[in-house]
Amino acid sequence: MNVSQLQQKIMELKQEKDVCVLAHSYVAHEICEIADFTGDSYKLSVDASKVANKTIIMCGVRFMAETCKILSPDKTVYLAQPIAGCAMADQMDKEMISKVKEQYPNHTVVAYINTTAALKTICDVCVTSSSAVSIVNKIPNKDILFIPDCNLGSYVAQQCPDKNITLLDGGCPIHASVTAEEARQMKERYPEAELLVHPECVPAVSAMADYIGSTSGIINYAVNSDKKEFIIGTEISIAEHLQYLCPDKTFRLLSLKLICPDMKSTTLYDVYNCLCGKGGEKIILSDQTIADAKKCIDEMIRLGD
Repeated sequence: MNVSQLQQKIMELKQEKDVCVLAHSYVAHEICEIADFTGDSYKLSVDASKVANKTIIMCGVRFMAETCKILSPDKTVYLAQPIAGCAMADQMDKEMISKVKEQYPNHTVVAYINTTAALKTICDVCVTSSSAVSIVNKIPNKDILFIPDCNLGSYVAQQCPDKNITLLDGGCPIHASVTAEEARQMKERYPEAELLVHPECVPAVSAMADYIGSTSGIINYAVNSDKKEFIIGTEISIAEHLQYLCPDKTFRLLSLKLICPDMKSTTLYDVYNCLCGKGGEKIILSDQTIADAKKCIDEMIRLGD
């Protein structure tokens, strides 16, 4: 089958088997085209919780499928590509952070959503890149332990000067690989272009940006801007998606290093095989893990209102 034939077959199987397919914005465009919902990890999990379908296929990485299961414990959730993990989410585990909490007993533990379900069970509140600043500002406690991304945490600290934010050495190795020199060179090469970066980039890169925001924030900014040229400082899939959305605008890649191998590991055939019962992995979480991990997500929703 060619791509269009495979896409058509997937659409037929989705309807036949009453399955909802979720695609993170970093996966291939041909997968996004057959998905019921696209977007960032938290948005996808909320979308899944609202649909009538009892079976969900996540085209993303493991922590996203886990979050989906936490918010929809009554649904069957599959990760389309079982090897799709997240280097950042795997950097810190429950045992490690339990020991760190002993060193900071009076700190509120704020977990970026890019963490495992197990780690979320011992955190106080969860945040996304788009909600982190607002939620941290609303936390009554001045002392914050922000995990795992020190670059996002540094950005939050700048925006929340009244907070005492403790950071650990963690983060997205893909975003963190981009250097300030690369950003400087791109801005010199394309002086008319605005630089849009994700806060997972190192502070020196973010300092040169015209806009700092989440994946969805970058997309919305570029779509709604009167500017015609942009340098995209996040996973390269976003530049591709934006080019489809805005064919009259030009999107440059900040760096060729901004490729997530875990996100790229999911293929259209993985989705097809999962629908056929020949692939994918069913996400299994204990009732206790779901209940405990959901507390920090519920707190995020409460503070985000």
